[in-house]
Amino acid sequence: MNIFKKLRYLLLLPAVVIVIGTIGFMLIEKLSFLDAFYFTIVTISTVGYGDILPTTAGGKIFAIFIIIFGIGSFLTLLTSGAQWLLQRRQLTMHRHRINMLMGVFFTEAGNELLRIFTKFDPNVGSVCHDCLVTPQWSAAEFLQLKKRLKRYEHAIDPVRLDIELVQQFLQGKGDMLVRQLENPDLVENENFSELLWATVHLRDELAARPSLKNLPETDLAHLAIDIKRAYSLLTQQWIDYMQYLKARYPFLFSLALRTNPFVENPSAIVK
Repeated sequence: MNIFKKLRYLLLLPAVVIVIGTIGFMLIEKLSFLDAFYFTIVTISTVGYGDILPTTAGGKIFAIFIIIFGIGSFLTLLTSGAQWLLQRRQLTMHRHRINMLMGVFFTEAGNELLRIFTKFDPNVGSVCHDCLVTPQWSAAEFLQLKKRLKRYEHAIDPVRLDIELVQQFLQGKGDMLVRQLENPDLVENENFSELLWATVHLRDELAARPSLKNLPETDLAHLAIDIKRAYSLLTQQWIDYMQYLKARYPFLFSLALRTNPFVENPSAIVK
């Protein structure tokens, strides 16, 4: 049971104790509803004003059980609430660390890799306009773009492939990719982990060939599939990366807008 469901159930415990206590004191001590309710609250809170006291043996025994269960339910609720706040804080910090890792990846490799891959995609022009992110974009627009690119059929034309360019670029990013894969925070982010593994696999595929010249068409088609896999995952993570920058780091978001890999001949120069 997750913490949210547990809290909802625990919120019912004090209410149940109050209802039982009110009814019990009405029946045992012959109190009015208001006095019984008041006495139950005072008893559970251990305030004990002394203006209303149980006068019968049954009432005293019942009050003891109300105190035990009442305090127990409130302490359990408070403990679970503190646990929920701590877990929420830890989750926020975890997400922030993941987003920082993603930021490093795109700064060091992702943006340029995406720019390279789009050159191999004969159909990329159909989505370039949709990818023109602006400072005014809302969360709904980022979500819409994510759905649009998820439906998009990423294509890699083997004829357009510049395998040597891809290999040269990935060789220089090997250490960074391995360090990111070793980070334990990635365990809970499956999409980003898949992107890193797809990129590392592509690097390994290219490094395993003694030469990239005069490769047969069958091998080029195989490499095109590997590039397509990384390309598809890369576009999805790029949207999350852009949305994160917009929300947390406006100055980095400004640079990311000017160097958008889906823009033809992007420039970091502010015009």
